[in-house]
Amino acid sequence: MTEEHLDRMVRDADPYRPDVVGHLDGAKQILLEEIMSEPRLERVVESPPPRSRVGRGTVRRFAGALTAAAVLTGVLVVSTVFREHPDDSQSPPTDAASAGAPVVYSPVAMKAAEGNPRLLIDQPGWKVTTVYGFTEQQGTIAFSNGGRQLEMNWYPAAQYEGYHADRRNVSPPKAVRVDGWPGDLFRYSADDFAVMLRPRDGAFVELRTGEGWSRNDFDGVLADIVRVDVRTWLAALPAEIVTPARVDEQAAKVLVDVPLPPNFDRTALGDVGTNDFYQFGAQVTSRVGCAWIAEWLRAKRAGDDAALQRAGDALRSSHNWRVLHQMNDEGDWPEVFWEIADKVAAGNPPPAYAQGLGCA
Repeated sequence: MTEEHLDRMVRDADPYRPDVVGHLDGAKQILLEEIMSEPRLERVVESPPPRSRVGRGTVRRFAGALTAAAVLTGVLVVSTVFREHPDDSQSPPTDAASAGAPVVYSPVAMKAAEGNPRLLIDQPGWKVTTVYGFTEQQGTIAFSNGGRQLEMNWYPAAQYEGYHADRRNVSPPKAVRVDGWPGDLFRYSADDFAVMLRPRDGAFVELRTGEGWSRNDFDGVLADIVRVDVRTWLAALPAEIVTPARVDEQAAKVLVDVPLPPNFDRTALGDVGTNDFYQFGAQVTSRVGCAWIAEWLRAKRAGDDAALQRAGDALRSSHNWRVLHQMNDEGDWPEVFWEIADKVAAGNPPPAYAQGLGCA
């Protein structure tokens, strides 16, 4: 494969290019951090590109790294929510949050939830399939119901005018309301829509459909989107994620057949935050791959042929790592990893390898 081909593959895998379709309308950079303590979930995001659409199987770029937003397997139905707008984070948990023993959320989780719009779809059958972010007035939550998908992204209010100007290039705005929150609807095509809500509490929200919607379908869902209290919103988040408390356990599973670079510090993985399986796998293999490449470069400079061989063998062995094969159906991270690893092992490190793997 030529260098040009690899560069094109890395470029095409980037979902934040406006011309790439078939991916979640996410942020340009995703940096997942801790916000919860059993259950917990978080990420930090930055400005997304202009137009994109809900989908799967593409690679996300976080802190310069490529990782994918996999659809979580343990989705929750989000239909038992309330139509009031409580702002008191200490309000009693709703039924959605209080099945069995009361759920205790960390102060960081509570603060993060207080700072985001906390919108849910109050209709049967809608499930949360992806959640990440909700800090610094930025984040994403995606829902699915059968073949339909809807994603909600929120960003700092200061970015509203730029986004709104971009969306006006899509279509003339049509005034709508979502649970009393005024906004504008934009039509990308006959079955593809977006609604941008006006800034409130330091943030604004954009709701984006996938394909296959009618305007009547969209209006019906918009009518049943509600803003909920902190505990109700947190209770709707997927539970099958790798929390900081489970990092050691899950890292051991990910690394079971992965050769580790010299002086690789497993304990440092505690700072990867909270992730679904795909994101966690990308975080861990990113660090392993970057460390092996650093070792290969060191050995090359030092003329250490034995170490150079070990590093090359380790990188080539990535084709057999179980975690990458488990991830491969969900996105392009394994393919990008293998292409870069093969180039390095063959003695031709790509100039963009650090960007491609998110090496510091």
